[in-house]
Amino acid sequence: MSLDAQWALRWIELAAADVAQQRDYLVDLDRAIGDGDHGENMDRGFTAAVEALREAQPGSVAEALKTVAKTLMSTVGGAAGPLYGTAFLRASKAAGDGELDGAGVAAVIAGALEGIRARGKAVTGEKTMVDAWTPALEAARAAAEAGSDGAAVLEAAATAAEAGAAATEPLRATKGRASYLGERSIGHLDPGAVSTSLILRAAARAAGEAGAA
Repeated sequence: MSLDAQWALRWIELAAADVAQQRDYLVDLDRAIGDGDHGENMDRGFTAAVEALREAQPGSVAEALKTVAKTLMSTVGGAAGPLYGTAFLRASKAAGDGELDGAGVAAVIAGALEGIRARGKAVTGEKTMVDAWTPALEAARAAAEAGSDGAAVLEAAATAAEAGAAATEPLRATKGRASYLGERSIGHLDPGAVSTSLILRAAARAAGEAGAA
């Protein structure tokens, strides 16, 4: 099964709903080690992205992801806007012109991580969203190389991202605003890693729905 523009639209619809549902949780996570606006910013950005996609009616995954990128860059404040905006922009370039198979999904995730690293200059172990995106990419590549379709690759990526987000709790932040807390950042989940896990889980759910249709 390959994934098309309708999958991308459904992905962002589900992501927006999940982010809205977890808005206060993300706010609390960010309040502990940041400035407390991550949940509000992500909720606003993904709500706007859904509206933009419905208006644009993109004809391909690449067009959909580019629309999301532009919307997030213009509506999401703080560090998350440029990071997620660049992630979706690089992902759109990696998507190519057609539908996505397993290898295509892995390429899109690779593009997203490349964008985040380029923008944020973060590496694994620094208690950032990179700690969720990196294992997601590793799992996606392994699944794609094993011949899995797009839905299975996304399932693997989402599960790995959730584990990666959970693994940020014992880390000491050495990047971004949380790094100012030093040892006090230990014992808290990174909000960007958690929102990453929500977004990738939404992508997997959307693919599962498409496969069941």
